[in-house]
Amino acid sequence: MLRIAEEAGLTDVGRQRHTNEDRYYESAPVFAVADGMGGARSGEVASQIAVDEFSHQDIADGSPEDRLAEIARAANRKIYELAQSDESHAGMGTTLTAAMLGDNEISLGHVGDSRAYRFRDDKLERLTQDHSLVEELMRMGRLSPEDAEVDPRRSIITRALGPEPTVEVETCTYPAKDGDVYLLCSDGLTGMVSEDRMAEILRARSSLDQAARALVDEANQSGGKDNITVVLFKLVDEAAVEEGPESETLSGTERLPSAPAPAGDASGDTVVIPAGTGPQSTVHSPQSPASTALSTVDRGPSTPLQAAGRRRARWPLAAAVVLIIVIAAVGGLYAASRQLYFVGTDNTGLVTLYRGVPYDLPLGIKLYTQQYESSVPASALPSRQRSAVLDHRLRSRGDAVDLLRSLERSEG
Repeated sequence: MLRIAEEAGLTDVGRQRHTNEDRYYESAPVFAVADGMGGARSGEVASQIAVDEFSHQDIADGSPEDRLAEIARAANRKIYELAQSDESHAGMGTTLTAAMLGDNEISLGHVGDSRAYRFRDDKLERLTQDHSLVEELMRMGRLSPEDAEVDPRRSIITRALGPEPTVEVETCTYPAKDGDVYLLCSDGLTGMVSEDRMAEILRARSSLDQAARALVDEANQSGGKDNITVVLFKLVDEAAVEEGPESETLSGTERLPSAPAPAGDASGDTVVIPAGTGPQSTVHSPQSPASTALSTVDRGPSTPLQAAGRRRARWPLAAAVVLIIVIAAVGGLYAASRQLYFVGTDNTGLVTLYRGVPYDLPLGIKLYTQQYESSVPASALPSRQRSAVLDHRLRSRGDAVDLLRSLERSEG
């Protein structure tokens, strides 16, 4: 039987965000990463609800895949209901990628674009598929992997916990073996660091704690455009361990005493919350969470510099090529945005027409402008209608204007 021999987790706000909307969970045999939607209100609230649900549910009943799916669905219901009942949390959402160790296998539950990887025999293998617009276009053959790396739509996800009353949870199970290392991470890592570079860091590791820090540092050195979270755990064959003098591994809900975890790095981005009685668990949250507002489908500022290879530029020519690609991609997106409209709310809660697309770029660049503020408060709409109206779906000008006029006629 396989046991967990080593584990590590780390979250960091990154270089360009003021708050950390990522959360992660460690309590053998379950690990999870949740990435609050950066373009939504209270993304950090949604991600906290998601990881808290693992402490509230009994993971012993049912198959691992069934348990992970039920936990994700329960979290989805709580996030959705809070968003519907509290206008300050309207539109919030989160990704969730979770892993559970069973008998010689690893089961995954997955929603969104956080990822799970397996590092085996010095090779890194991705185990999940992103629920994102770019990934869908790649699967349909309409976008190449190379183009996907610099596509400005990378931040748009097609599935998350919270926006809808129900959610489809993708589950799968993989055979595991002695020596496997598993990595769960938010897109703040994968958007900044190539898979080849991630594999290099894992090969060179002295410990999983050191590897987690090295992965976060690499993402920050490459720009740190988003919050960065990594969770690592390593498996060992119980029979092989029992041949040695002592075992310091973890299995099931057992957790042996270990050295106290650091309360955070110098920037104070990580806080360890003690679990109290029962199986020890650790839910990690950054300090001073704060709400942000924008889109229900936007993962935050798009990151067109997410080029394959994602190593620090060493050659002026390479830097020039990347810069040209970035300018072209951003310019194309900006031009396209002039023909599109969407409906949202303004700072006073009134239903409002915007021109453009609901993204924020780095340096505070917004790809949308307010066109018209209606007289209709979003809170006055029935919950089902409010969800349909404020979904930030891209529309033609005529469609968007007709929608606002019909709302004003109904309100009047």
